[in-house]
Amino acid sequence: MPSELSLSVVGAAHANADGSNRRFEILLCVPGEAVELVPEPTNKADPHAIAVLSSRGVQIGYLTAERAPWIGSKMAAGADLRAVFQRATDYGALVRVNLVGAGPVLPPIKPKRASARPERDDDFWPDYIPPDH
Repeated sequence: MPSELSLSVVGAAHANADGSNRRFEILLCVPGEAVELVPEPTNKADPHAIAVLSSRGVQIGYLTAERAPWIGSKMAAGADLRAVFQRATDYGALVRVNLVGAGPVLPPIKPKRASARPERDDDFWPDYIPPDH
């Protein structure tokens, strides 16, 4: 079993009860910044829900319903979980979690693949150069 894994944070499109914006808070997060995992056993939609809070205490979303029960069981058993913000995604974010109490290590960033076609600037039009004769 790995001691670290990356977990998806979903629900970023929803507003928080206090009116704060989850997507905006995700934009403020820096890779490697600590995040807090908070079980919500009284959550009406999912008693296994685990909220993810930024270092500023603002909720950025929830762990997925597939992973939350497993992570919640680790937390209930007293595991010393440490979590950090990994990166923003189209659906929310990724967090990196260490299951044995060490500081999570972010995986290396994959470089973007070079395009086979050079990028075009559609607003560029060369000046007309008339013929010399």
